[in-house]
Amino acid sequence: MNSLATEVLRLLTVRGETLAVAESLTGGLVATEITAVPGASKAFRGSVTAYATELKHELLGVDATLLAERGAVDPQVAAQMAAGVRKALGADWGIATTGVAGPDPQDGQPVGTVFVAVEGPSDASSDAAGGGKVVPLRLNGGRADIRMESAQSVLALLLKELAGEQTGNERTQDTEQNGGF
Repeated sequence: MNSLATEVLRLLTVRGETLAVAESLTGGLVATEITAVPGASKAFRGSVTAYATELKHELLGVDATLLAERGAVDPQVAAQMAAGVRKALGADWGIATTGVAGPDPQDGQPVGTVFVAVEGPSDASSDAAGGGKVVPLRLNGGRADIRMESAQSVLALLLKELAGEQTGNERTQDTEQNGGF
């Protein structure tokens, strides 16, 4: 997975942008992958592990009514977590994970139900919480597998968003400036 984190950080650094992470079921795995990359501090602002549902509201600004009505395992919750951590930590990009790693269902959702979200500068024109992009996942395997796949998936989603925002010409210039990365 470290290659995903390496490429994410490379693109963020080239762009002069920063990243913040909000994690629930991954419990710090995403931040661990990012900080394992040398030079991560050039782009990584920090993370919030909001494992308890009330912390999603208190620290990340997720709507309390949404949490009460739908629980923490919800696409809108993931979107609001990404937006909230982006704002709270003053980053250009925010990513988030929420879901059920097991062994038991949660909030009426089966084990393996996960939502990953990203919010970035292209969404800055709408200051409403809950913007950005959310991807639902249905993962199989044990608890460790689900957590690791969730962390990989949110980094892959961010990488796709970052790469999609660069035109071919910008990528060519970036490659030349960075010795053929």
